[in-house]
Amino acid sequence: MSGCLFPVFLKLEGRPVVLVGGGAVAAAKLRALLDARADVTVVAPRVREEILAAPARVRLREFEDSDVDGAWLVIAAATPEVNRRARAAGDSRRVFVNAVDDPEVASAYTGGVLRRGGATIAVSTEGRAPALAGLLREGLEALIPDEIETWVAAAQALRGRQKAEGVPLAERRPLLLEALNQLYALKRGAA
Repeated sequence: MSGCLFPVFLKLEGRPVVLVGGGAVAAAKLRALLDARADVTVVAPRVREEILAAPARVRLREFEDSDVDGAWLVIAAATPEVNRRARAAGDSRRVFVNAVDDPEVASAYTGGVLRRGGATIAVSTEGRAPALAGLLREGLEALIPDEIETWVAAAQALRGRQKAEGVPLAERRPLLLEALNQLYALKRGAA
């Protein structure tokens, strides 16, 4: 493991994603991919009922290297051997592969994710301790205020004004903090 991950959030809407595997873990990954509006194809010899019922293409057969052709991302939630084959197929086609619970095989990791009010926060342990990433996500969930959506809206509006006024990037965060402090003061005054 390199320890030098580049964090990124992917826009998967309408993009082909291959999910290799048909068990409980694959079903959970499928839900997240569908929430991202990815165009998902599941490849596995056997799949759970909820996978069959989901709006995804299902190929009831063994994984083939060509399944990766045209994909933007592969999630491998199968046996270690199949996950390794999916990674090799992904590498040869320049496609990232998240090999579930197998950080040595993966070229991409997912993390503990918190979504609230227009903010998405993800925590990674570089695939070494997924349960810890989940616990950290839960801790952050307790810290992130319920009114985060108001903060996001205020930040979005301020960003638009700052761009229109040509405010340099280095000056934007202090101004945002000031605006958020004003929101907090208004809330405390109303309480």
